[in-house]
Amino acid sequence: MSNNPSTLSSWRLAVYGLPGLPLAAVTLPVYVHVPTFYAVDLGLGFATVGAILLSARIWDAVSDPLIGFLSDRTTGRFGKRKPWIVAGAVLTAMMAYLLFSPPDGVQWPFLLTVTVLLYMGWTMAVLPYNAWGAELSDDYHHRSTITAWREGAVLAGTLLAVALPFAIGNDPADGLASLGLVLLILLPLATAAAVTWVPHTDGTSRQMKPTVKQVVGIIARNRPFRRLLAAWFLNGVANGLPATLFLLFISTVLDAPDYSGALLFTYFLSAVAGLPLWLAFSRKFGKHRSWCLAMAWACAWFAGALFLGPGDVAVFFVICVATGLALGADLALPPSLQADVIDLDRAAGRERNTGAYFALWSMAQKMALALAVGLAFPILEWAGLPADPMAGTGAHVAENASPWVLAFLYAGLPIALKAAAMSVIWGHPITAAEHAELSSQITRKE
Repeated sequence: MSNNPSTLSSWRLAVYGLPGLPLAAVTLPVYVHVPTFYAVDLGLGFATVGAILLSARIWDAVSDPLIGFLSDRTTGRFGKRKPWIVAGAVLTAMMAYLLFSPPDGVQWPFLLTVTVLLYMGWTMAVLPYNAWGAELSDDYHHRSTITAWREGAVLAGTLLAVALPFAIGNDPADGLASLGLVLLILLPLATAAAVTWVPHTDGTSRQMKPTVKQVVGIIARNRPFRRLLAAWFLNGVANGLPATLFLLFISTVLDAPDYSGALLFTYFLSAVAGLPLWLAFSRKFGKHRSWCLAMAWACAWFAGALFLGPGDVAVFFVICVATGLALGADLALPPSLQADVIDLDRAAGRERNTGAYFALWSMAQKMALALAVGLAFPILEWAGLPADPMAGTGAHVAENASPWVLAFLYAGLPIALKAAAMSVIWGHPITAAEHAELSSQITRKE
């Protein structure tokens, strides 16, 4: 199959979303569990593990544009994206299993090699996977449905990664090993189902393939994309700050570290519940306006976190539910808007460079997370907060630093950043009516 249907049936949407579950389940343990596991349990030390993971992340960022550009130029009977997704999924599954179940006597070269290959496999799978989703339909609203199914599976994978290590027992090594085994089996099976039953996009084109320089020029001239990318980056930093500080906020401000797992699970579960809501809003008000509404909703609830203190777990639970609902819009609507801005190139008669666009999208997301950490941790160290998220209590914070420093970084600064993102994207020019005109132009040219 090499067609581009206007809509996909529900079962094809579900099958397309399947790989998102195991791909997402890989990432959370790499950020949360692996550093401490290798540094403390396996004895490699924080400095060594930190340097290795930083090196791997640098390689990860460099590989994004390379994989995006190459996947746009892949031709063959299986289309542009599927060969990359299959190869990346297999490599990711193997490396995740090795990383989560290391051999005895492991040393730093093992961690470096496996982590670099894991990031490479993940990029090989995820970038073409997201680009494939953008190409599966030309319909303005159905694109949001496609991304919602995929991001719903991503959230389910995140929930699996949160719950499984705790469900196995008290030993984090057993939890990681079990998750690695599940991913080794589930990721190839989910990928095989998706590439078998979901149509691919055309792998050939009558147009000349643009050079790297030409692709950069095409993307740079796409003003709606630049606006969307700026809003995505600002909102990414706004989301990255509370994500980075979540455990620290619960343990030091709320003085409730035992509730961390349950609150984190609640947050992501609420995001799943919010997906249908934001799809309905986007059909009524448009995608970019609905995204702005979600960001404003999150800001209103984040404001409440500025006034919390020790013991306010019940109030924070409500905030987790409310802001989790908004996360569903952050995940589903911007990638759908991304597919729309790429259509400007098609309407102008240019080659569709979806992989290159999504590579920049991915780089912006990674830079946003890095900036969130780079901003938060030095300020917290200056403020005198404990380096260990589980070492502090509300009283400890009050004695050593003003509680508002952590509260401002967790909630206040994200509110300002989301407000900036809303101001950037509010006047986004590609509405449903404008996209209908673009689709008419594309039909005449293709």
